[in-house]
Amino acid sequence: MGSVSVSTIFCFLLLTLFSQCQSSPSKKTFIVHMKDHDKPTIYQTHHDWFSSTLQSLSISTDSVTDTDTDSFDSDPLLYSYTTAYNGFAATLNDQQAKTLLQNDAVLGVYEDTLYHLHTTRTPQFLGLESETGLWEGHRTQELDQASHDVIVGVLDTGVWPESPSFRDDGMPQIPTRWRGACENAIDFNATLCNRKLIGARSFSKGFHMASGTGSGYGKGSKDREIVSPRDTDGHGTHTASTAAGSHVGNASFLGYAAGTARGMAPQARVAVYKVCWTDGCFASDILAGMDRAIQDGVDVLSLSLGGGSAPYFHDTIAIGAFAAVERGIFVSASAGNSGPTRASLANVAPWIMTVGAGTLDRDFPAYATLGNKKQFSGVSLYSGKGMGNKPVGLVYFKGSNSNQSASICMAGSLDPALVHGKVVLCDRGINARVEKGKVVKEAGGIGMILANTAASGEELVADSHLLPAVAVGRVIGDEIREYVSSDANPTAVLSFGGTLLNVRPSPVVAAFSSRGPNMITKEILKPDVIGPGVNILAGWSEAIGPSGLPEDSRKTLFNIMSGTSMSCPHISGLAALLKAAHPNWSPSAIKSALMTTAYTHDNSKSPLRDAAGKGFSTPWAHGAGHVNPQKALSPGLVYDASMKDYITFLCSLNYNPEQIQLVVKQRGVNCTKKFSDPGQLNYPSFSIVFSGKRVVRYTRILTNVGEANSVYNVVVDGPPTVEIVARPSRLVFEKVGERKRYTVTFVSKKGGDASSVRNGFGSILWSNALHQVRSPVAFAWTSL
Repeated sequence: MGSVSVSTIFCFLLLTLFSQCQSSPSKKTFIVHMKDHDKPTIYQTHHDWFSSTLQSLSISTDSVTDTDTDSFDSDPLLYSYTTAYNGFAATLNDQQAKTLLQNDAVLGVYEDTLYHLHTTRTPQFLGLESETGLWEGHRTQELDQASHDVIVGVLDTGVWPESPSFRDDGMPQIPTRWRGACENAIDFNATLCNRKLIGARSFSKGFHMASGTGSGYGKGSKDREIVSPRDTDGHGTHTASTAAGSHVGNASFLGYAAGTARGMAPQARVAVYKVCWTDGCFASDILAGMDRAIQDGVDVLSLSLGGGSAPYFHDTIAIGAFAAVERGIFVSASAGNSGPTRASLANVAPWIMTVGAGTLDRDFPAYATLGNKKQFSGVSLYSGKGMGNKPVGLVYFKGSNSNQSASICMAGSLDPALVHGKVVLCDRGINARVEKGKVVKEAGGIGMILANTAASGEELVADSHLLPAVAVGRVIGDEIREYVSSDANPTAVLSFGGTLLNVRPSPVVAAFSSRGPNMITKEILKPDVIGPGVNILAGWSEAIGPSGLPEDSRKTLFNIMSGTSMSCPHISGLAALLKAAHPNWSPSAIKSALMTTAYTHDNSKSPLRDAAGKGFSTPWAHGAGHVNPQKALSPGLVYDASMKDYITFLCSLNYNPEQIQLVVKQRGVNCTKKFSDPGQLNYPSFSIVFSGKRVVRYTRILTNVGEANSVYNVVVDGPPTVEIVARPSRLVFEKVGERKRYTVTFVSKKGGDASSVRNGFGSILWSNALHQVRSPVAFAWTSL
């Protein structure tokens, strides 16, 4: 997510079977997976069945209610899941969980898991603002009209309904198929919803159980969050407005990024499901939100949250997403902010669109001028009075034996006697970037230079600091560190340059964007694509200052944030546009269109670069490339996949029947048919692993969604250590909707193994005069 108001750390607690737990009298939240078809006929509803199952454990269920009630204190049954999941969430002690696991109708019992949260310029940058009003054969007016029927569901920190991004000017009546609602709460009146913001719900029982505030559920006391869809964090409002915010003229963040703000699908509807709270996002609440969103009738689900990676039958989001996709709902999720670390991805299930982050062609330059007359460029969103033109002392505490934490400006680490009236050089890392500025300010400093280290490389993220501050890359940071240590009287003055457009090169893959390879299924290439995720302007909550710090009393309708949390809703909104343009397309067809039309060269016509080291990026960082919505609207061909294909894929992973049932929720799934290996899934990209073999052969099926009588020829590209042959090399489609099969064989040449190379990359391109349908290929010779 990359926000200063929400931790950018992606941590993951693996779901654990509680037959392995130590007995404890204390109660926790457990998610219980049931065999759906085992419900006895004596129970009218699944909820009745779940309640009876709990009663068998001698748990008091005197006031069992449904999932949408506010009872918490006396009811151990927190949620009944019927759509995204077969089962329930309940408060149990370890012994009760063990006992429940012995029940023949129970597939598994898991402790609740904690997940974390991972504009004016992006529409133009993505080519969505067209002077002609034509997008590859689609008139803007027609697409806007169709978008009115598309509903984007956002699972996040809630919504600030008063934001101008959710105005419903000119929007028609809400689609009659909509089954959602807006909740009333102490600080949220259902009448705040309208024809744009058509749903707002909250799910917090898992959070309250984990935080020990069950007795205050819904009361909104000082130390207990109000149970409400209202966004007091800002993150949810930002993501929802990025996906489908209305047009807002004269928008800016304190003067930065001025222009007309709009989401990717400004005519689509928004439904918000608040599942993230102070401590993060609990699996039990996420499942409840997904369960409800599916029932409500959303068309797109956007999740800017996640953890690490786990087998699909242990992955809450993957299981809920499978149920959504089965009902025709497109699911987009952030890849994570753990880059540039290798194999750091989240949300890697092949039925999910996994989104990484890149930069825009917009920047917010700021400058540090040193006493040696050298001026260095950085970035900043500082909007105050500044520090004037007079140089002041510059201090850096690297090497201080008394306080090593002073170099990174940790709380309480700076000596006011040494800092007062000066600019402090702070190393990036550990604590939040804006928090460092707060530490400097509290110690009496009047400015800060925030310098990257080797871990953050040259990536620059602009922040709304409480004092004049400039962020610089590692190379410049090292030069400033050398100046401070070598000059007897180092000085600096900071200045700010506002907003700069048409920056080259762009896009660049963000250093924080999580990277492949995919450690859960090495034969599926992830991430799928990248989208704009650095310095993104979107709506904001007025309950919190733009820095997210308690001391920040500033109020703003818009804020600028960075992270894969920001790139994810871009793709969610674009999926809504494709859904409007092609209502009969499946989620996998929409995903394919976005992937095969993505571009891999920046605006300087160079291959995409990686901010982590300024070298060229690879598909393990950018997937198929950066999304190109204009081309995605008319991709020519798509790689479609059915739910049957996904089940065949799961069978190829050698999961046992119960593990597969956890994901697909069908009893007695027959795995007599399975792929020879998981890479046979009809996926728009390829990941080739030469693990103990020199030949890998995959078959793919392309569906014509372009013109009748279309002919496509193939061009293959790869490293010199691999021979690639596609057969046939020419595909002729006589009709729209026609499907054609091809087989591609990858042969590792002698010497092309771990002794000479570890990995490589290439592509498979089917093209004609109108369309280019490109699939990235990743090669690995060693175990991933």
